[in-house]
Amino acid sequence: MSHHPAGAADEGQIVFTTTIQVTVANEPPVPLPAELRYAMTDPYAVCLSLGVPLAPTVDWVFARSLLAHGLHRPTGSGDVVVIPQHRHHPDAIRILLRRRNGAAVLEVATAAVTAFLRRSDVLVPPGTEHHHIDLDRVVQQLTAGIE
Repeated sequence: MSHHPAGAADEGQIVFTTTIQVTVANEPPVPLPAELRYAMTDPYAVCLSLGVPLAPTVDWVFARSLLAHGLHRPTGSGDVVVIPQHRHHPDAIRILLRRRNGAAVLEVATAAVTAFLRRSDVLVPPGTEHHHIDLDRVVQQLTAGIE
């Protein structure tokens, strides 16, 4: 697993590139490029984008707090579960992604996740997310198309 420690930050957004190991249905792990993304406009969420160059990505959006808590203890239920260091891979966390038709286990370098979360915490400190929500935009989105 590798990552680009600097990532990129522009106008309230963070993009952190890394390589993860993906395991599905008893197949050997496959390295895939990935991005962790965070934006002030959606302060409670992170996006994990998986894919290869020149192909559509697969995006998973889940709570930033789920990723943060998952560094220390198994966290989550349903579609996304984050599990801290594993005895066989003590430098990685596991993210279990589930859908009706299957599941995948992702191994992500703990250092990459920690660096990403530190940068997001500088942008929007945990507990202050509600100060960054644009309620006018949310209401506009909820009422779009209603006359």
